[in-house]
Amino acid sequence: MANAVRFYEAGGPEVLRYEQVSVGDPGPGEVRVRHVAVGLNFADTYFRLGYYPVPIPNGMGVEASGVIEAVGPGVTGFKVGDRVTYTGSPLGAYSTERVMPVPSLFKLPDGISHEVAAASTMRGLSAAYWLLKTNPWMKAGDTVLLHAAAGGVGLIAVQWAKLLGLRVIGTVSTEEKAELAKGYGCDEIIYYRRENVAERVMELTGGKGVTTVYDTVGKDTFESSLKSLKRRGVLVGCGTASGPFPPIDALQMAIQGSVYFTRPALADYVADPAERKELSDALFGHVASGRIKIEINQRYALEDAQQAHRDLEAGKTTGSSIFTF
Repeated sequence: MANAVRFYEAGGPEVLRYEQVSVGDPGPGEVRVRHVAVGLNFADTYFRLGYYPVPIPNGMGVEASGVIEAVGPGVTGFKVGDRVTYTGSPLGAYSTERVMPVPSLFKLPDGISHEVAAASTMRGLSAAYWLLKTNPWMKAGDTVLLHAAAGGVGLIAVQWAKLLGLRVIGTVSTEEKAELAKGYGCDEIIYYRRENVAERVMELTGGKGVTTVYDTVGKDTFESSLKSLKRRGVLVGCGTASGPFPPIDALQMAIQGSVYFTRPALADYVADPAERKELSDALFGHVASGRIKIEINQRYALEDAQQAHRDLEAGKTTGSSIFTF
């Protein structure tokens, strides 16, 4: 028997249940993976709350790293003993072992540990497609605004942005988070709880605004993000930590300077095998070489999933968080 975290109704962290589950053998095109580390992502809370509707009961979690223990019929390219990592459906990463479809897997390079992989596969691929795919006009020398710059994705995105030659303005809530973000390359800091973000952006850019805003907060920051853009800038709606983005007023987008809004999802940027390989090769190459460092600041036991979700939603975490066994 394996251990797993499941939920039987939508709601707060208290709906998460730690229990024993039967895993079984992999079927055609599947493998059974023994997890070494599991990622904790803010997206997990969206499934738990019902923002992302899924059949219930269901497992929790979309990201983990481990070792293949069994291979189903017809599987090619993977074998027992391979080190792998993954992100995406089906839900159920919060577990000690599970069966996974082969198309979801990435082979884990030898130079990357399981903990680092669990802390960076989803976050790193997210940073990759944000920066490489969502604004085709962005170029070295441009200035971008990154919300939650001291978070798991934020720290990766800061480092990647600097590799691309971008100037990064990051928003944080505390001095501790500011020091962390600056230590990873953030050029300017805005304390979003006590400063007017859009006004500070305009001060820092000489009244021009930024080329791109990466907004992981949603409802509470949408207006300031929009007002922080330069003419024909792009607002990338990356997440909804404070709630969903409001309905888009097309006229307001024109008035703001013919700006663009996009609400991308990782699944649509890794659906094509060639694009998936491009992004994963770039991510694992940067991490393995040390050009991008992964900050793991919280480690939890799987049975403490409720507390992990409380900490995450309360803004108590910095960098990446993982479950270890």
